[in-house]
Amino acid sequence: MRRATLAILSLSVACASIGPGTVARDRFDYSAVITDSWKRQMLLNIVKFRYIDPPIFVDVGQIVSGYTLEYGAAAEGEITSGADLLTIGGQARYTDRPTITYVPLTGDKFQRAMMAPLTPSGVFSAIQAGWPAEGVMFASVQAINGLRNEHASALGVVAGDDGFTRVVQILGRLQRSGAVALRVKSGGNGDAVLAFRKENLPPEEAADAAELRRLLQLDPEAREFQLVYGQLPSDNRELAVLTRSVLHMIIALAAHAEVPDEDVAEGRAAPGWEAAGPGVESRGSFQIHCSKGKPEDAFVSVPYRDHWFWIDDRDIASKRQFALVLFLCTLADTAERGGEPVLTIPT
Repeated sequence: MRRATLAILSLSVACASIGPGTVARDRFDYSAVITDSWKRQMLLNIVKFRYIDPPIFVDVGQIVSGYTLEYGAAAEGEITSGADLLTIGGQARYTDRPTITYVPLTGDKFQRAMMAPLTPSGVFSAIQAGWPAEGVMFASVQAINGLRNEHASALGVVAGDDGFTRVVQILGRLQRSGAVALRVKSGGNGDAVLAFRKENLPPEEAADAAELRRLLQLDPEAREFQLVYGQLPSDNRELAVLTRSVLHMIIALAAHAEVPDEDVAEGRAAPGWEAAGPGVESRGSFQIHCSKGKPEDAFVSVPYRDHWFWIDDRDIASKRQFALVLFLCTLADTAERGGEPVLTIPT
């Protein structure tokens, strides 16, 4: 009897990298999930303010996806005088090991990102970038040249001045007409300057511009006005803008959240615009609905206190205002990026 053995083992080879094929999928999937979680976190914190519940903000610090693909083949043969035996086998192993870090906003980061007021130039830059002036002003400005916006707090709501509403309406019309340029530029002393185009205005826009100067008590002949932070200007060539912080904007939006009547009556939730009294209504356009069941057509929704709070996907005004606040958060987040965990990924 003659016996021989032939073995081929561990033919593990790598044909091509799997990394390039995951880039498009991962960027899309992670972007969609982070956007959805950011929206839900913001909505939840708005509703929590209505219940005097401290807000918590958690950022996604880093995302690292590691992929491993291993495969191999083996063949073994046995030859004897009476029979031949051949065995062939293979194996493969795929590993997806994402590493995600979360960074809560606390201390100095929270103060700078959430409690520091926006800069006036940042607010008007948002208008310059195309955001509707009405939404930007109602959300982020508390007063302009002494005219007060509506105010909300844990104690209730206070209606704003009619003059503020009129100023916002005029700014919106001038922005849409394009007849008056709202632009922010660097002045000689490094401050922001708001410039209005004055020549060759149609009669309607010229009348709006004149009324705007009168309401804000601005120099009727001046074309440029110094943009400063504050409630009152020092002269008629200054535009004093008292801006809100992100936290203040969230509190203002919380007053528009619909909550069960018994929660307000029992002192569980702060009063909102529904408790302001007859004839007193908010001039802004924003609404958060409340229901016992999960909504089917929501732009964003979160469960809280045995209820669902949500923004209707068909409510374009509320969606635009909500997206604006998220955008203004990026203007307020001026903290230096540093101190996040450093990950070491084995290769």
